[in-house]
Amino acid sequence: MRFEQPLWLWLLLVAAALVVAYVVAQRRRSKYAVRFATLPMLEKVAPSRPGWRRHAPAFAFLAAIVVLTIAIARPVADVQVPRERATVVVAMDVSNSMAATDVEPNRLEVAKQAATEFVNNLPEQFNVGLVSFARTANVVTPPSTNHQATVDAIGGLTMNDSTAIGDAVLTSLQAVRSLDAQAAEDPPPARIVLLSDGTNTSGRSIDEGAEAASQAGVPVSTIAYGTAEGTINLEGRTIPVPADTEALRGLAQDTAGSFYAAESDEELRDVYSDLQSSIGWTTEEREITNLVAGIALAAALLAGLASLLWFSRLP
Repeated sequence: MRFEQPLWLWLLLVAAALVVAYVVAQRRRSKYAVRFATLPMLEKVAPSRPGWRRHAPAFAFLAAIVVLTIAIARPVADVQVPRERATVVVAMDVSNSMAATDVEPNRLEVAKQAATEFVNNLPEQFNVGLVSFARTANVVTPPSTNHQATVDAIGGLTMNDSTAIGDAVLTSLQAVRSLDAQAAEDPPPARIVLLSDGTNTSGRSIDEGAEAASQAGVPVSTIAYGTAEGTINLEGRTIPVPADTEALRGLAQDTAGSFYAAESDEELRDVYSDLQSSIGWTTEEREITNLVAGIALAAALLAGLASLLWFSRLP
């Protein structure tokens, strides 16, 4: 938090002085009661441990003064606000390893369901597109506000051999650029969300894709999907198909994206839910004077109400 007019914070010294004055006044009051009250009346006039209600209105009022002083200094804080627009490209691995059944009924079917929920929960004004990749990467649906087209395309994905993660990033960037070219000015911020359950075995390298995304200023958030024990049967052989978590983590780090690992249906849905929250919101500096002033007013009203109820007077 910072302040637009921090010089007003010097008024906090006044609040501190009031606290000192209150404490001194309470001590003098106790001494006065002891000096002039008769012993039988002492317990009623100046109890050694005054109830907390006697001090609560005063401290609530002092709190109101402190918070009001902060409001006068015009505080500015980082606030989460919803994005008005953005472009999201969902890149999904459809290689044969997605047939692994370590996630029931298999990785691809669960990934389809989770991605569908993700797209459906994005704000309507967001442009959403789909890229699938196996031996090559293809734009299945270009980014647009027609989310249903992307959802339908996700449901129709089928598997193929090999895994071209680098090509998937570069193809997703092309989809983003094609949309930016249509915008007259100020294209919306873009994000690539890439899910893979294997390692790069085809096409261009992951490093090449990461460099291009970094230069374009497009973060790539990656999801390493599946368990380390996942296998598929190919021509009578059992082949392990673990995700290359280190490569996917590096891709996310190099492009200022986020890395996730998901080994189950529930974990994958949690990942997409977290991504939806991070993509749908942005952090901006906003002046919060009204909020702080409202807190000060609430504290003052609480002090007055408590004093009236307990002592029939204002603090």
